[in-house]
Order: sequence, then structure tokens, then C-alpha cells
Amino acid sequence: MLKRIYYHDTDAGGIVYYGQYLCYLEEARTEFLEQKGLSVQMFKERGLGYAVRQCNVSYRSPARYGDTLDCTASLTKATAAQLIFDQKIVDQKDGRLVVEAEVTLVCLNADFKPTPMPDDLKEKLLA
Repeated sequence: MLKRIYYHDTDAGGIVYYGQYLCYLEEARTEFLEQKGLSVQMFKERGLGYAVRQCNVSYRSPARYGDTLDCTASLTKATAAQLIFDQKIVDQKDGRLVVEAEVTLVCLNADFKPTPMPDDLKEKLLA
């Protein structure tokens, strides 16, 4: 997923504010799901949701106003109720690593309790 950096993404020095990267990581995971034929709405209609359980982020290099970033998500592990993603944000212009992260999501039922993902959804995710 390509993400262009706008002024509202930056701090007073024109550098991307560190919290914005969490939004970019989320968008990349959403794109990953959609490429697998899944959507947040599909999970919601089945009474399921996902919440970030853990997020380990390493900031490697600053991105600036006007940059275009390539944000990726790859699923590295799927347990009954958790999904673990390896994510990277790279400057499209020079290939410089900007951020790398490992993000763990947990599948939740309508009562916000961890629950196994239905087999049909898991099959699509792993395809």
C-alpha cells in the first residue's frame, strides 16, 4: 500500500509524527485482509472483531512531508484466536527502512472475549 505524506501527518519540523505510523500499519493490515477476500465488515457481521494485543515498533529512519511510503503487512503466524503480522514501512524513493513492527491481533466475540476464528475465515486468510 502506498501512502503519501501530507502536512497533517507531520510535526512542526516536517517529520512524520511517530503516532501516525500506527495508522499506516492499520491501513496496511486492512489492505492485506481485502486482498484475501476478507473485510472488517465481514468479521463484524459474524459478531467478531479484532483488537491489537501487542505492537512492537522500531523507528529506523524519519519520513518527511512529501515522501511516499510503501506500507506492507505479512501474516507470520495464525493461532486459534491470534494473528501475528510482520510489517514494514519503506521510503518508495530510496528503499530506506522507516519503520518495522510486529503486531499481534486477537479475535474477540461480541462480549469482547477472546474467541477462535471460524475455520472458513481462517482458510481464506491463510490461502
